[in-house]
Amino acid sequence: MRLDLNSFFDPDLAQHVEESRTENARRGTRRGPSGPAELQEIRAATRTSEHSAPIEHDGRRTRVRIFRPNGQPRGVYLHFPGGGFYLGSTPQDDERDQRLADALGIAVVAVDYRLAPENPWPAAPDDAETAARWLIAHAHEHFGTTKLAIGGFSAGATLAVTTLLRLRDHPFTGAVLQFGTYDLSGLTPAGRLIADEYFIQAYAGNAPDRTDPDISPVYGDLRGLPPLLVVVGALDVLLGDNLALASRVVAAGGEVDLRVYPESRHGFTNRDTTIARQARHDVRRWLADRLS
Repeated sequence: MRLDLNSFFDPDLAQHVEESRTENARRGTRRGPSGPAELQEIRAATRTSEHSAPIEHDGRRTRVRIFRPNGQPRGVYLHFPGGGFYLGSTPQDDERDQRLADALGIAVVAVDYRLAPENPWPAAPDDAETAARWLIAHAHEHFGTTKLAIGGFSAGATLAVTTLLRLRDHPFTGAVLQFGTYDLSGLTPAGRLIADEYFIQAYAGNAPDRTDPDISPVYGDLRGLPPLLVVVGALDVLLGDNLALASRVVAAGGEVDLRVYPESRHGFTNRDTTIARQARHDVRRWLADRLS
């Protein structure tokens, strides 16, 4: 059987691909740092968010940033920001999360998990699990609702899936996964495309087995996941990884809404193009349905 990616495209977006091509050409090809020295340079040049608060559950602590709408939230979205597991949340993340809270009338809880390489795996998934269990236990107390969704952006999407695999009895009504990475072992065809990336060594370099589903969730038991929205660009190096995860979830009996956006690279939903704006609209509409 041959899979035709055009079946996952919104045909109305075809008229906007030239705009995205122009933006791709303007920005050029970007890669993450190749080692610790480049990482420190990037960190020094990147403003990080300072608005986080400590939380604790069952003796474990982490930090979160909470964004509220005007009025009573109708649901809560637990969000894991991206950044290759090694960059912290930025003011841009805060602005995006507040816009989402205002647009949907929900609270957004963004997790400031510990970063690699100073805190390699399993520090980040431990923090992600702590935040999820805290939210499940205290959502009604803090937000007046128990309607919960989960999701993430790039590395944060990976953490969203590993969190769901750790919480088999989760109450989440849906998960938004924006271009996550799901095979860090380099053993699958998709995983081999990024096998030499520094973020993998920084995050999982000391792990005895990178096929552990807590690192590479594509190898996990994917039964029992909530409905997924998988958002990825057609030019993303992680496209195959996202298709593999979506296929495995469907094979396990799960529900996946796969959205592939033409002429779009990794992180494209942060851009100011028509296709990026449509993708953000699709995410908001999908989340609203799950938290209604």
